Amino acid sequence: MPPFQIKFMPENRIIEVDSGTSLLQAAAKAEIFIKSGCGSKGSCGACKVVVLSGEPLVTGTGNLTPEQISEGVRLACQTMIQGDMTVEVPLESRLKEHQVLMGDVQKGLLQESDHDLLEKFGHQPLATKLRISLSAPTLTENTSDWSRLSMEIRRVLKTGEKPVDIPLSVLKHLPEALRRANWDVSVTLTDIESGITVTHVESGNDNPPYGLAIDIGTTTVVVYLINLSTGEIIDQQGSYNKQAKFGDDVITRIVYAVENEQQLEEIRIAVVETINELIDKILARQSLNNTDFSSAVVAGNTTMTQLFLGVDPRYIRLEPYIPTMANVPSIPARDIGLHMLPDALVHCYPSVASYVGGDIVSGTLVTDLANGEDIILFIDIGTNGEIVLGNQDWLVSCACSAGPSFEGGGITFGMRAMPGAIERVVIDPDSLDVSLKVISKTLPVGICGSGLVDCLSKLLGAGIIDRVGNFQMGHPANSARLRATSDDKEFVLAWADQAGGGKDVVITENDVKNTIRAKGAIYAGIRTLLNMVSVEMEMISRIVIAGGFGNYLNVQDSIQIGLLPDLEEELYQFIGNSSIKGARLALLSQNAWREAKDLGQKMTYVELSVGPTFMDEYVSALFLPHTDFSLFPSCT
Repeated sequence: MPPFQIKFMPENRIIEVDSGTSLLQAAAKAEIFIKSGCGSKGSCGACKVVVLSGEPLVTGTGNLTPEQISEGVRLACQTMIQGDMTVEVPLESRLKEHQVLMGDVQKGLLQESDHDLLEKFGHQPLATKLRISLSAPTLTENTSDWSRLSMEIRRVLKTGEKPVDIPLSVLKHLPEALRRANWDVSVTLTDIESGITVTHVESGNDNPPYGLAIDIGTTTVVVYLINLSTGEIIDQQGSYNKQAKFGDDVITRIVYAVENEQQLEEIRIAVVETINELIDKILARQSLNNTDFSSAVVAGNTTMTQLFLGVDPRYIRLEPYIPTMANVPSIPARDIGLHMLPDALVHCYPSVASYVGGDIVSGTLVTDLANGEDIILFIDIGTNGEIVLGNQDWLVSCACSAGPSFEGGGITFGMRAMPGAIERVVIDPDSLDVSLKVISKTLPVGICGSGLVDCLSKLLGAGIIDRVGNFQMGHPANSARLRATSDDKEFVLAWADQAGGGKDVVITENDVKNTIRAKGAIYAGIRTLLNMVSVEMEMISRIVIAGGFGNYLNVQDSIQIGLLPDLEEELYQFIGNSSIKGARLALLSQNAWREAKDLGQKMTYVELSVGPTFMDEYVSALFLPHTDFSLFPSCT
């Protein structure tokens, strides 16, 4: 059977696909990425499309209403192609370019610079480049090529007992490389605790070695190009993670990946393609070759790391939640498929547990949490809230499931931080008039996590909701924005004629309750860790918040709703993308890399599902800001 033509509107983009392909898969092939949060199970309802022409095979309708179905609305993951079709992908169903947090600290609250950290740990990169001139062999000076080269490397580097090795793939080309260069060569070396490895031999040159720091996030991927000789960030590039077409969160991606080996490889290739596209853009801008990239350090959560390596992640989501590995051996780039020197080693940050991964270890390294007497609280907020508490003497960590609210899931007009997302809300308490700040200053389409926190605080302050999140329909303003529908109550943030999607953008009572549950989980996780080590909130010297969502949080609004502890605002520090910062630091310092591996082993992981403590704290936190007002004195 010949392939069928599928036209996607409004791009008017036509592709050819085989019969039985889902519209979700076809859209991904057309580079049109559609939201999907359930691993193509048809349960989330995020992948709505409109079939304009054609007769597909519909295998499920999920939560679509009869009215939507009559208008041609279908779920892309449940709609199978069996003929030519024309399909419209609505704005609200699209995964557009995210606000990618590249690592810059826009709020300027963190005083210690990356340079200071590198100075502290010492600049001794994981990969170096050494120019070596050898004398040509003779009938009397007839030592083997590798012996001559390795002895010279030992002499120059003063390696002592540290072994110097060469992989077979490099050894095979060594004779010609030496003679073609007339015995003047540049040797690329990976230098780690276990030994020194020759990863490339080329004609002598004075070009610097380059390394790649890579942050693999569930939502976005960031790549830094680093001059390993100077430590300078030469270039950077970020984009959304192409794995998003298999599901918005780690659980749906795990569900997809473990169905069969082909799907595991498919989802692995998706993230490798994402990284390679970023690398290729940097290569083109800097006029470099992929063989100039001699080392890489990758930081990501436990699931992202296992999917990146093609390791089955199924037991991460099954009780007792055990990852395949905590420490990952260094792997040649050729085995992964990255566009860099084939024998360059790729180093992955160690994990602590299934839901406290390498990105958190990387962030802990950057905060210098384990090298002082002060007690520091480190928080990374997303679908999971990962929390680390401690100092030089002890470290405890946990992960609490906040649900998808802060990432846009489970919210009527929820979306990730991308153009059209509301990120700030102001509500006049007398008239209930609304002022909005929207990402990219476009018309609002939905609301992202930071906007949701702002919105809850302003709804509470204006008396629109009470302390448990119930809408107050008798509000004295008597505004048309506050209204009841057939199945919920809602507040209009933007009227249809002022919105990008052509419909009213609202927040419902159910949205409010979902957000209260999400913030309650984060705060309960913090309180549980404090209780376990008998530390009072006032004993915390610094609260460090990392990640894209955290970087745009309003501290006072977060305190008002009980998401963050009620402490002085000057104690809060925002470090942006701590994962990529830690990857860069480890790439440039062997001491930092050793400490990162030690941190993964030092951290005690607390499983919150064991015992009643977390649940008791969680129930107490399902109030704005909390049932115990003494914990939030500034909110009374």
